[in-house]
Amino acid sequence: MPPTNSFFRIGSSGSPTANTFIYTFGGTAVSLAIMIPGAYALSRPRLRGRKILNLMVAFTLWFNAGMIPFFLNMRDLGLLDSRFGIIIGFACNAFNVILLRNFFEAVPKSFEEAAKMDGASEFQLLWKVFIPLSKPAIITVALFCIVSRWNSYFWAMVLLRGEEKIPLQLYLKRIIVDLTANDEFASSLLTSRYSFETVTAAIMIASIIPVLLIYPSIQKYFNKGITLGGVKE
Repeated sequence: MPPTNSFFRIGSSGSPTANTFIYTFGGTAVSLAIMIPGAYALSRPRLRGRKILNLMVAFTLWFNAGMIPFFLNMRDLGLLDSRFGIIIGFACNAFNVILLRNFFEAVPKSFEEAAKMDGASEFQLLWKVFIPLSKPAIITVALFCIVSRWNSYFWAMVLLRGEEKIPLQLYLKRIIVDLTANDEFASSLLTSRYSFETVTAAIMIASIIPVLLIYPSIQKYFNKGITLGGVKE
């Protein structure tokens, strides 16, 4: 059972809001840590089997194993009812990898050659050359990850069993759609002096405020990241 007034207890362990922040920002950090090196490797012509690997990544955009095989895979890996499972299970997205790969390919070769002449390693090339030059694409991908994870509830509903691990969106679904959340805050909605529809609309608006606050600060990078990362010359 969620803690009393758990919707508002952002800092409390096990509250839906705290869980959502963990899944969203922790998951986004893990996603970038996986996708950036992967996209960098796929963008380098010297990578052996590069064409085949790129084809394998693109193939997952058209076909995937499906819900049941994915669930069974998560079960066999011991990632059911686990915060780590929610974070790592959705860490890599093929579209975002291709977006970053295209942006890395657009970086002028002269920058890479100059860094190599100075003795830069592959890690230094990525960290000191490609990442600083690719901020628009990286921030765009980070925004995609943040929005996707913030709004996600389906797989949390399928994979999580403990009430103390559920994210905010699943908690809201149980209050608004299923009417099954039975903590003090959820029960108070039914006895509120305001209509149930008014209160639930206010809750939904409140739940998207963090994303609304983030987007204006990175909007200037968004269009440039999509345009340069999504178009291959």
